[in-house]
Amino acid sequence: MKTKFNTKCLILSDLWLNYRSDEQFEEFITYNDLGSPLAYAIAEEIVVATDTAKQFINEAFDLLLDGISAKDTGFENLDDVFAAEGTA
Repeated sequence: MKTKFNTKCLILSDLWLNYRSDEQFEEFITYNDLGSPLAYAIAEEIVVATDTAKQFINEAFDLLLDGISAKDTGFENLDDVFAAEGTA
């Protein structure tokens, strides 16, 4: 099972809001300077997801998992993602 798109938005939003000053995620946040805040805006229903927005968010989510060496097993929240670190 893969993580649902809306859940990806919530996870990336949580990461962006709470870890953007964390040195461990500095490169990720810098590289995903569009995908992460876009995920937040979609999660908060500020904007509607377009196909292009979905591409940015899916790419950011995949990069997050790659960065922590985790396999997508259908996450529910950011804590689940962190718990899967090193499982890929």
